[in-house]
Amino acid sequence: MHIHSLAHWQHSHNFLADTGQAEKNTLRVMVLTAAMMVIEIVAGMVFGSMALLADGWHMATHVAAFAITLFVYRYARAQADNPRFTFGTGKVSVLGGFASAVALAVVALVMAVESLLRLFTPEAIHFNEAIGVAVAGLLVNLVCGVLLHGHRHGGHAHDHHAHDDHGHHHDHNLRAAYFHVLADALTSLLAIVALTVGKYSGWVWLDPVMGLVGAAVIGRWSYGLVRETGTILLDGGVDDVIRTAIRRAIENDADNRITDLHVWHVGPDTYSAGLALVTHHPQEPEHYKRLLAHIPHLDHILIEVNPCVGESCLRPTAA
Repeated sequence: MHIHSLAHWQHSHNFLADTGQAEKNTLRVMVLTAAMMVIEIVAGMVFGSMALLADGWHMATHVAAFAITLFVYRYARAQADNPRFTFGTGKVSVLGGFASAVALAVVALVMAVESLLRLFTPEAIHFNEAIGVAVAGLLVNLVCGVLLHGHRHGGHAHDHHAHDDHGHHHDHNLRAAYFHVLADALTSLLAIVALTVGKYSGWVWLDPVMGLVGAAVIGRWSYGLVRETGTILLDGGVDDVIRTAIRRAIENDADNRITDLHVWHVGPDTYSAGLALVTHHPQEPEHYKRLLAHIPHLDHILIEVNPCVGESCLRPTAA
């Protein structure tokens, strides 16, 4: 019989990934976006471009979203060991992603409303100046995209065992920030197309129409991110592959049978499992945890072992 100290049975609930570089790059992106926001708002008002003005104003919500991203990282790290959070602060980044996705939806709505107004009440546009500012905005967005792209998955796991998302660690907080950058790049690109065509063909109406197209695309991104993060926040979205792997690992050992199984997120791609089993050959919980050790990202396991009496608990044999 093994006797362990109290410290042996205690464990951390800190399921946070290393986000140091992601934080630095997000701060750089926020500063660049804020500078471009001011330039585009001023240029849009001076040169009369709805595409530029819409791009500049919705950049303000992107700056706010980047601020949320930074706050979430720092708050999650500062509170990682706070006992008030039952399973740590691993889900805080998912919550940040959800909040940023809602902000993205607001951006899409404002763009759509402003574009409709300009579609029915067109204004004169200074095409050359507006195109120049839109190109500058696109270049800034491309730089920001490069800064965030390399970290938006938080790295790649090298374990190819059964789990969802094919081993990628998704940082929903950073992914939301990346979508905000993509939204900026898209609206800048659409503004360039609309202004260039409008300049040479006289199709002034194309400027607000491109704003509507951008709003539709951004709205779709927002919906996808809200659905994904919302599912995790409500303890859903765990791939059945993980449940099957847990059940197979436990029930292939002796005559164990799982009677109750719950798996949920405690971080973007970190899982906790609670299970109850019956068996004629009960072992210590550590034995069953070792059976599950090969399943990646399963970092917190609670096991209830119930001895089985009689033949009724045996797995039926094939005829």
